[in-house]
Amino acid sequence: MLKQAIDRAKADSFQGQDIPWLLTQWAERSPDKVAMVWAPFEGPERSLTYSALLQEARAHAAGLAERGVKPGDFILIHLDNSYEFVIAWLACACVGAVAVSTNTRSVARDLSYFQEVTEAVGAITQPAFGALLREACPDLPWFLITDNDAGTPASPDLAALVAEPFTALRSEAEPPALPVDPQRNLSVQFTSGTTARPKAVLWTHANGLWAGKISAVHMRLRRDDVTLIYMPLFHTNAQGYSMLATLWVGGTFVIHPKFSASRFWSTCLRHGVTWMSMIPFAYKALMKFPVPDHGQRFWGGPASLPAVGAHFGVETIGWWGMTETLTHGIVTDVDHPGPHGTLGRVAPEYDLQIRRENGALAGPGERGVLFIRGVRGVSMFKAYYRNEEANEKAFDAEGWFDTGDIVRSDEHGWLYFSDRDKDMLKVGAENVAASEIESVIMQTGLAEECAVVGQKHAMLDEVPVVFVIPSEAGKAAGAELEAAIKAHCETNLADFKVPRSVFPVESLPRSTLEKIAKAELRAGLPTLEG
Repeated sequence: MLKQAIDRAKADSFQGQDIPWLLTQWAERSPDKVAMVWAPFEGPERSLTYSALLQEARAHAAGLAERGVKPGDFILIHLDNSYEFVIAWLACACVGAVAVSTNTRSVARDLSYFQEVTEAVGAITQPAFGALLREACPDLPWFLITDNDAGTPASPDLAALVAEPFTALRSEAEPPALPVDPQRNLSVQFTSGTTARPKAVLWTHANGLWAGKISAVHMRLRRDDVTLIYMPLFHTNAQGYSMLATLWVGGTFVIHPKFSASRFWSTCLRHGVTWMSMIPFAYKALMKFPVPDHGQRFWGGPASLPAVGAHFGVETIGWWGMTETLTHGIVTDVDHPGPHGTLGRVAPEYDLQIRRENGALAGPGERGVLFIRGVRGVSMFKAYYRNEEANEKAFDAEGWFDTGDIVRSDEHGWLYFSDRDKDMLKVGAENVAASEIESVIMQTGLAEECAVVGQKHAMLDEVPVVFVIPSEAGKAAGAELEAAIKAHCETNLADFKVPRSVFPVESLPRSTLEKIAKAELRAGLPTLEG
């Protein structure tokens, strides 16, 4: 009963609030404060105040309504980091539509699946992806394309694509008035899992507000804080930890199309950046450049790394989170970063357990599977959209969510990442399911059996490689086996999922339960340096 009362209080804390409410708050209180700076690699920068950001979001929301978009409709947003991404995402929120932000490294097979799952009524993309999206989703009722590729000018053939320019979406009309409903569906992000296809993680407006509010609380963000967003906005890290956290406190976010080590410091200094969400790849790339005198307080990332912080003159804080948790379920304190390599401690807004294989709680020093518990639709995602089987498997009878990550706690309560229980790879900042790659390879008919594992990589953490027992067709392919498998993967998988190497073998090592012993396969692989 006590937990139910606490959960109800968390849900009630967002009554009368949604994403349009948040924008309106700052537009009224700080109309002239700069909310967003779009800093493309080509062409001039573009800034929007909070007043202008709300105006643009509402004007484009009105344009969506004129195209027949109703509350609850799904819209594909297939855009790299850009001015248009932010406007499109916020416009969906203002009209009550669900923004489906998709990975721009997806192939046609992925995009067809995304539309099939969400039954999207329209799409917004850029010239580089126009032909691909139209081929993958030929039945989309309407289709909008920007006039640039993340800032680089481009001229798509709109007639051939049966599309309209994104600029046509802006309307002078007022968008339809909507009652404030924090449980209205807000967005979908597709995330990799142990199944062959990604799952659609559905957020509510309360989820979006929670992501912003709690991220800001964990980092102690202030109204005068400025962050640089270079990680992809179609992912939770950039959306929740950075953009929504900044909007919650009324700060400023600067957007780069992607990470650029050579432009990093100049942009930070020009805009007075005070904090950043980082990944190991960026740390390593920036090591090659001199560190200027800057005013940044901290960098957040996958672990507390005091030596890295000392090199760059910042505090480093560790955190752990998932699309399903919206924000950090584990985090260090800005003033108490903890020992090297720690993820931090359980965030006070969540419940956490580390379980042994038999379900018992693990003790200090023991590895175990991480389970986390919150409130569905508030502090945890609402559901895997149209996937009841996945929902039933993800949660136990008491509401605990199986993260699939293996962690351990030291005797002082600091948590450390150990491994992934689920068969997942971490390629740069992307989570990749080995099973998805394996299923695509098996479609070729060239493999009797295959096993995808991660090979350590100096910059990307790991990259996928595959061990293959060739079928008769595979044996007949001979020296062309690797090229044939890679070609099929390049057509059916995003580039970061394509195996770096293909290793033909006569057999695969087995565990006592006849499962493939992937640890043995990984152990024999050297670390790749480039």
